[in-house]
Amino acid sequence: MFGCGMILKKSDGVDLNAFYPVRPECSDDSRKTRFKVKPGKTLSARKWHAAFSEDGQLDVAKVLHRIQRGGVHPSIRGVVWEFLLGCFDPNSTFDERNQLRQQRREQYGIWKAECQKMVPLIGCGRVITSPIKNDNGQQLNADKDCNGAVSSSSLDPSTGHGGLVHNTNEKKVTNWKLILHQIGLDVVRTDRALAFYESEINRAKLWNVLAVYAWVDSDIGYVQGMNDICSPMVILLEHEADAFWCFERAMRKLRENFRCTTSSIGVQSQLRTLSTIIKTIDPQLHQHLEDLDGGEYLFAIRMLMVLFRREFSFIDALYLWELIWAMEYNPNIYSMYEDTAVAETALKVDEKLLIKQCGKFEKEKVKTGHVDHESALAVFLVASVLETKNKTLLKEAKGLEDVVKILGETTGKLDAKKACKAALKIQKKYLTKTKQS
Repeated sequence: MFGCGMILKKSDGVDLNAFYPVRPECSDDSRKTRFKVKPGKTLSARKWHAAFSEDGQLDVAKVLHRIQRGGVHPSIRGVVWEFLLGCFDPNSTFDERNQLRQQRREQYGIWKAECQKMVPLIGCGRVITSPIKNDNGQQLNADKDCNGAVSSSSLDPSTGHGGLVHNTNEKKVTNWKLILHQIGLDVVRTDRALAFYESEINRAKLWNVLAVYAWVDSDIGYVQGMNDICSPMVILLEHEADAFWCFERAMRKLRENFRCTTSSIGVQSQLRTLSTIIKTIDPQLHQHLEDLDGGEYLFAIRMLMVLFRREFSFIDALYLWELIWAMEYNPNIYSMYEDTAVAETALKVDEKLLIKQCGKFEKEKVKTGHVDHESALAVFLVASVLETKNKTLLKEAKGLEDVVKILGETTGKLDAKKACKAALKIQKKYLTKTKQS
């Protein structure tokens, strides 16, 4: 889990420690934070509010430009992320979003109430870390996939909450109960350096969100690492239901990373894409990794699965994520996540306007018609890390242990913005070579 320590320094008058305070006993075990609030580049609260029309429509192109230049000011990060992740349509009004937010809070309340009926401790401000027992005092047992993921499906990933199937069969209930203590064990280890999680109420908030998510999306259930994705949403958004929906939208992008069976791992398709990218842009390095029996690129699992949470400090990870989401942004993301009826009546935009409202990474895909969903920016980020270590890997890596060690040396040393720029260059090079062939 994420260890103690990040130095949070004042940046252009902004005390980052005030937003993400660290426990005093962890302050010495530090990891350098490179993110700085830069006036004129970072999306400020003033620029954010100025980007809305009188009735609430968002000039998303202007906002994306700012984020891609300098990230998001910590004071508005949560509400900005809701747009980046597709919780709201930028063309919606203030009233429409308030109504939708209320509907989602009510829906979350319904699901949470269902969970509370089965396990009354949910919502009581505590976290379960011991296995749940049946009425006879015996530990529950059931067939599970790897890492405790529930196998029965209740959420169609192509639809919104309207696609939920309420299947309360006994096996689903048992499987869900089985993973609650594992969620709890991971929750108490999540971002322990942060003062936020000194409060059991806050730890319980994270546990509630993950437990409810595992219930409504039992196809994925819960897999270790989802806690690292969810934690920032719980910290940034005060209302538990809002944090849930922000996490749910993030999982639309990442849920396949966590799909795990006895015969395959979720990120396998992305690893295959990574292999193709390196083979295309750097055949010598690819061949070297093949010779070391590393052609499946399994050493990159951690980077892809939890979006570089281990490679960056907490603040830099948030900065990296908003850069990724801004660069991958497509204005149709909201309608694509909603049900078919909503998608069919969604505002249509012409191609020129669509490209203008897309992030830098997405623009290239729209222009070239390259619609491979496995070619996420994170895959090109891993490729950029491999490229920065090209000479060292070719010269010093004599086995897979050496590859892991060399890549491990990048932990805490990566610059989010430089890494994204390098990833964009690799994407352009890859698309050019792919088109030529």
